[in-house]
Formats: sequence, C-alpha cells, structure tokens
Amino acid sequence: MMTQLATPTLESLPGKKRPRRGGSPAETAKKHLASPWASLSAVVLAVLWTLPTFGLLVTSFRPEADIKGSGWWTVFTNPSFSLDNYKTVLGSETQDGLTKYFINSLAITIPAVIAPVLVASLAAYAFAWMNFRGKNALFVAVFALQVVPIQVTLIPLLTLWVDLGINRTFWPIWLAHTMFALPLAVFLLHNFMREIPGELIEAARVDGAGHVTIFFKLMLPMLKPALAAFGIYQFLWVWNDLLVGLTFGGQPNVNPLTVALFNLTGTRGTAWHLLSAGAFVSIIVPVVVFIALQRYFVRGLLAGSVKG
Repeated sequence: MMTQLATPTLESLPGKKRPRRGGSPAETAKKHLASPWASLSAVVLAVLWTLPTFGLLVTSFRPEADIKGSGWWTVFTNPSFSLDNYKTVLGSETQDGLTKYFINSLAITIPAVIAPVLVASLAAYAFAWMNFRGKNALFVAVFALQVVPIQVTLIPLLTLWVDLGINRTFWPIWLAHTMFALPLAVFLLHNFMREIPGELIEAARVDGAGHVTIFFKLMLPMLKPALAAFGIYQFLWVWNDLLVGLTFGGQPNVNPLTVALFNLTGTRGTAWHLLSAGAFVSIIVPVVVFIALQRYFVRGLLAGSVKG
C-alpha cells in the first residue's frame, strides 16, 4: 500500500510565517491616503481654505465703487483693478499709513521670538540633563503655567509697567510675549532633548566638555528643527496678536500693525477697500515666513515622534 505524503504548507516550513491578511496598519493607511477619494477631499478642503484669502486679494485691488456695488466674484465678468488702495494704505504721508506700523510689528516680533527661544532652550537643557534640588517640582510648575490665560494678567502687568516707568514702550510687549511663551517652549524643547541618546552626552563629558560646550556645540545643532518649529509658531502668534499690543502699546510709535487695522476698522467701518488692502498687507509676512521655513516646521513637529 502506498503511503500518501503530506504536502508541506507555508506554516510547516521552518522560519516561515503566514502573511498577515490586509497588510500592516501602515500599509493600510497608505492605501487609504493614496485613494482617489482622499485626493479629491484634500483638493476640496484646500480650495475651501484658500477661497476667502483669494477673495480678499481680489477685493484689495478693486476700486472703491466696485467693492461697494458688487461682490468680488464679479471681477471675472467685469475685470477692473487698481493700486490706489495700496497706495493709500501704505502711504506714510497719510494719517492712516501702515508703513510705520509694519516696521513696529517687525520690531516687536523679532525680539519676542528670539528671547523665548534662547531662554527656553537653556532652561530645557537644565531640566533635561542637569541634576539640582527641586527640579521635578519646578518643571511641573513651569508646565502648569500654560493654563494661565494672559487675559487675567493684563491689569496687574499694566500696573507693574506703569510703576516701573516702561509703559508705552516696546519693553512691556516684549516681556509679555516672552513670559507667556516660555512654559510651552520649555516643555516642547525639554521633550525633544530627552529623545537625544544619553551616550552622546556621556561621551562629551568623557572628552572633558562642560555644560556650556555640550549645549552650544552638541545640543544646538540637533535642536534646529525644534527651534525652527517653535520659532515659526511664536512668530505667527506675536505678529497676529492684538490684545497685548492694544493694552501695552497706546501710541503710534509702539502700536503694531494689528492695532492699526483695528483703529482703521473703528474709524472707517465702510472703507472696505482700505480694510481689504491693509488686511492683505498684514498676512504677507506670515505667509512668506511659513513657506520659507515650512520644511523645518514639519521636521520639528515630527522630531521625536518615532523611536528606533
């Protein structure tokens, strides 16, 4: 009698594993993202997101009579463009010229970004790689400060600035933005630094490097994505801020661009041609900054998200 030999299966072979049905979760997600419906949804969302900005851009170039008489979409059937709105808004010789406020916004934003990034990086390094008494309690206290809204501190801070004699200068605005940016900056940079292998720090210490050398020559080059990500976030926040500038400014040589647009809205509520041009001027710099540093922003957001 002939004995029937069993046909070897994939499970019976040594070192072979049965393939998973449907693939890994990453492959499944990749297939969903590559589907035509996902691409169509992304295109629709992008169009809906940019449509108001496009309408604002078109309105800013239309004459005043056309803006008050019809919607911006009528430009496709009756095109009419003019640069008079921008000449009026940016003209420094006029009372409502935004040129000086544009410079004020730059003077406010640049120091208000550099200061918290520098201080927070030093503090994050201390919390991550230095041992001192009360470190954990102090870090929890710094983290808890994120829940304190800036609105509840406006009156006490304004009283303090008046007592110190620095009110209606750039200093109150710089200090306010720096103080309220530090908790989040310290938390984010600390988490990023903790992802750096400790062997690198130990090797630097064996070579005789101190904390100053380790921070400036080892940490800062690796912190570039995280610093750029937070710098972009802080830049957009400070540039678009109205509350701090309106509270601690108070005069034309200190007020940022957002305060000037707010005053323009209050005094010329029907001057849509000037408001649209001024609003588009205010978003040019944030858009340019974000587009120029977008790759650093994405790298900073993804840094430390995947181990291995």
